[in-house]
Parts: sequence; C-alpha cells; structure tokens
Amino acid sequence: MLWVRILVAVIVIVATLLVAKLVDRRIGRALTSPEAVTRYRVLRRVITSLIVFVGILSALLVVPQVRAVAGGLLASSAVVGIIVGFASQRTLGNFIAGIMIALTQPLRIGDDVEVGDAGGGSVEEIGLMYTFIRTPDNARLVIPNEKLASDTIRNSTIRSPEKYAEVTVQLSPSSDLDAALAALKPEAPGPRDDVFVSELGEAPSISVRVWTTSGREASRLERDLRLRVHRRLREGGLLPAA
Repeated sequence: MLWVRILVAVIVIVATLLVAKLVDRRIGRALTSPEAVTRYRVLRRVITSLIVFVGILSALLVVPQVRAVAGGLLASSAVVGIIVGFASQRTLGNFIAGIMIALTQPLRIGDDVEVGDAGGGSVEEIGLMYTFIRTPDNARLVIPNEKLASDTIRNSTIRSPEKYAEVTVQLSPSSDLDAALAALKPEAPGPRDDVFVSELGEAPSISVRVWTTSGREASRLERDLRLRVHRRLREGGLLPAA
C-alpha cells in the first residue's frame, strides 16, 4: 500500500538523521587540538551531507511513483549533468577547496591570519563553501574557499618551536679572526649551526649560533655557550689583553 511505503520512507529519513547526529557527536567528543577540530568541522559536513542524501534517496525510491520519476531523470542524466556542471562550477570549486583546506591546513580554527588584500583576523569557521574570519573590529570577512586555496595566506599562529642560541664575543683589532673561527667551530656542530664574523671595525666580533628545539632550550644553551666560547678563546690565546 502507498501509505505503508510513505511511512517506511519517513522512518528511513528519520533514522538517517539520527545516525548522522550520533556520528557527529561521537567523533566531536574526542577532538581537542586545532588541527583535528578544523578537519572535523569541514569533513563532518561532507559526511553528514552524504549520509542524509543517501538516506533520503533510499527512502524516496521506496515509493513507486518517485522511482518512476527517478528513472526518467536518469535517462536524461547526461544533459542534466552538463547543465548542472556549468552552473555549479564555482560552487564545486569552493566545495573541493574547503576539503583541501581541511586536509592541508594552511589555516585552522582560531588562527590569526591575513588573506591577500582581503584583510585579516581570527578564523571563526571553515565551511564547505566559505570561511568566516572575525576582524579586530568584530566584523566578519566571508571569503570563498576557492580564493583561500589560490591566494597568499599569512598565518601568525603556526610557528616553528625551534629557536637558535646565539653568543657574540668581541676580540681585539689585532686578533687572528681565522684562528678564532677555527677555535669556535666545534661549538657549532649541526648542519644549520654557524660561526661567523658579525662585526668589523675597531672591535671585531664573532658570533656562534646553535639551533635548539625550543626557546627555553635556547636560553639554557646560551648560558653554557658563553662559558665554552670564553674557555676556547682563552686556551687559544685569542682573548683581548686586559
């Protein structure tokens, strides 16, 4: 009977919405980091939309009248696909760009960013089509995801924790700078570390730069490095005379 099929369709649609809601809650509880939250907020919209679309389509196909209409639409799907493809080219581009932003994460929820000439602020939401940025004056920048994917983004939040420790020492004008560089070279063993002449003139200076994993580690290393630099220069007779 028709009313039975309609009832089944309604039950399937309600069940689909409940499943989408449960999946959304289950995944959302376990996420805390900005990276995970950003990916989840974008991808959940894709997953929820697919679940709802498949569920509603399955429910409607239970009704014979709808199934007959669907068959006619499928017969002309090539023409419809071409028309829809041209009409939704920009929309599809924004949709794909939103997914790429969620995966590659040039920006995340809460990041402070500047986007080309559009201005900047704090990322408030990354949707399927648009990204919302709250400006310092509490306005909203609504930027198409396709523009974000192709424009230059300056992200002030994503920074490398690495920092270098640097110690600079002054030598006498008559000091042998080549000998001083050779004496201090062992204190900069890493491929990115360096020992170099940082100042010339009446009192030439040599700097030792060593990369570390964090700002705290750099501060600690600088204290030790001052002592080691002084010791090596003293042992080589390269310190200025008192």
